[in-house]
Order: sequence, then C-alpha cells, then structure tokens
Amino acid sequence: MAPSEIPNLTESARAVLRVLASQGPVTRPKLGSMLDLSKPTMSAAVSELSALGLVASRGSERGAIGRTATIYGVGPGAGYVIGIDVGAAQVRAVAYSMDAQPLATAEESIAEVAPTDEIGAVILSVAKSIPAKVGKNFRTLRSIAVAVPRIVSDSRLGNGQANGPDAVLRALRRHVDVPIILENNVNCAAISEMHFGAAQGHQTFAFLQVGVRVGLGFINESRLFRGAGGAAGEVGRMPFPWSPAEVPSREGLEHYLGSRALVERCRQAWPVEEGTPPQSAKELFALALAGSSAAGEAVSRHAADIGRLAAGCIGVLDPGLIVLGGGVGRNALMTAEIERVAGELAWPTRIAVSTLEDGGTALGAMKLALDYSLGLILREDRHPAVVLPPLSELPQDEAKGA
Repeated sequence: MAPSEIPNLTESARAVLRVLASQGPVTRPKLGSMLDLSKPTMSAAVSELSALGLVASRGSERGAIGRTATIYGVGPGAGYVIGIDVGAAQVRAVAYSMDAQPLATAEESIAEVAPTDEIGAVILSVAKSIPAKVGKNFRTLRSIAVAVPRIVSDSRLGNGQANGPDAVLRALRRHVDVPIILENNVNCAAISEMHFGAAQGHQTFAFLQVGVRVGLGFINESRLFRGAGGAAGEVGRMPFPWSPAEVPSREGLEHYLGSRALVERCRQAWPVEEGTPPQSAKELFALALAGSSAAGEAVSRHAADIGRLAAGCIGVLDPGLIVLGGGVGRNALMTAEIERVAGELAWPTRIAVSTLEDGGTALGAMKLALDYSLGLILREDRHPAVVLPPLSELPQDEAKGA
C-alpha cells in the first residue's frame, strides 16, 4: 500500500468537499446557496473535484418547479480509512469511506497471553484483509487509527523498544505506508458514542467503561479531554480503598471493579443451595435475569460499587450524562441502581447504556482517521494524540529503528 497523494485544491473546491463530507450528498444549487458561490465558481469547483474522483454524482432530484438538479457526494477517489480496536481477545477493524459510509469489517482472535509480535501480526493480517473487501472503487487508503488499551502520548512512545504503546504496530508500519494514528481505546469509545451512539447531541459527557478493566473517556464541549500527558480518565488508579485500616494499592480500584474480581467475590459468597456458582460475568447476569436471588444480589452490589465510582466522576467533571460501556457496564440490569447510588452521593445525573456493543471502539478509531485524513486533503491542521508518519517519510536511520 503506497502513501496517498494530497491534491492541491482551490479554496472553492475545498469548501465544497468540506460540506459534502460533513453534510452528506447535496444538490449543486443547494451547495452554491450554502457556500454563497456563484454558478461559474460552483461549476468550476465541482469539475475540479470530479476530475480527481473526490466528488461523484449520486443521482438527481426534481425541484418544486419541475427542474432536476444533480446530487453530488464524496466520490470513491477520496479514498477510505480504517479503524482498528486491539482488544483483550480479538482485533476488530472497520473501513469507512470519506463521507462516513461503512465499506468493510474484519476480525481475528488473539491468544489470551500473546507476545507483542504475535499481536502485531494479527493487526497486520486484519489490516491487509480490508482492501479486498472494500473493492476496486476505493483504491486509496488515507490513514489507519489504532485503539490500544494503554495510555497514549508522544512521551510514552517506545522508540523501537518493547514497552511503548506503538510496539504492536511495527509490522503494520513496515507493510502499510500511510499515517497511523494511535489513541487509547476508552477515548476512542467515547468519540464513537458522541458521533454514533448514546451521546449523540451531547457536547459534554463521560463514557465509563467497566469490564475486565475500568476506564473513562471525557468529552468536553465536543472535544476529547486528554490531560497533560494523555492519561486523563485513568479512574482505575483512584486511591482505593480509603479507610483507617487499609492502605490504597496501585490500581486497587480497577482490580476491585474488574469482572474477574466480581466473579471471584460471587463464587466465594455463593450459597450451596443455589448450585454451581457462575464462571463468568456473563453467566452471573444470565442467572440474575433468570431470577436467581444470589445472582441478583451480587449484581446489585456491583451496581452500587459502580455507582460510587460514577458519583466520583460526577463530582469532579459534572458531565451531565454518563454512558456506560464494557462487557459489564453496559448490562441494563445495573443501570437503575448505578443512577440511584450516584445521585445520592453526588447529584442526579442521567445514566445511559452504550448501544454500540463490541464495535464501538473501532468506530471511534475510524472517526479519528477520517477527520485526520479529511484535514490532510483540505490542508487543515487536525492533530490527534499521536500520528506515526509513513516510514517512507522518515529519515533512513529513523525508519530502521521504527
């Protein structure tokens, strides 16, 4: 895969492409009206974009007085982007066109305790499977964004070492010559909720993920809040427990609220008369849904614990809305109790459950790649957390070490 060329567009052509990318297909007269462009200027801009494949006809529309107008949308020549979610058990990828239309998906499992190189090989395999699924109409891959379960910032890059969040991307960078964006997975999930999920229409909200691990992504006035070093939202590192008899341990809250600890507590307290205790959080929730009193009590206790964490987030951030995600967090059996406890400890705040299921994080990564790539085409500065340039653009000595 070769790096994509960035066309040198006129200002009017950039304006047209910007509107089509954000608003979707529009007729030429409406475009001219929206942008206050004359007919000759509008015609020249559309012709310029059409010649590059950046704009294409999407049919026609008949107006009120019987005239027909051509509908234009972003063309396949604009290319596509890929969002990848590196999860605990699988790597998921989605490919979207530059006007945010889905093109392809791919997924591969990874071993439970896989070394970095093995995970990197799966990421590369998933990325290389996408172009064939996308098809020949979309030939230009603009960029890839990868969501990882790590704190992401320029200062934390490994510089070729095994301990950086970019370490798993070595194989991908060697074989795919496009910019690669790196971002924390919970931050990507929050971005996805803002554009595609339960937080649509909200400029400020928090996404609280509770699963094997816990994390928080905070969107403030439609912008991701990352903190001074990219570590904002690491709520699992809040001191826990606080009591005269116990000393908080590092990531103690994350370990306590994680699904593995939940299941272990449940197993230890499971009544003999209830039969075999659940082996996973999924089994626990299924038993609670089926009417098991022991399972129901365990779920309620866990919901109260999550509600206490939510109350802390409300007290610090005042997000107005908390969207719950993760394998445990998005279970609807807990929502009411979380909302009740959080409201008692802080103040009433709406609690919603993510509607995006397992694909949300990859969608958020895709949105980062899409916005960044559109910025390149429009020659606008858009700076995500970390952008790893194509190796072909690095000095030879740096490329060898990457």
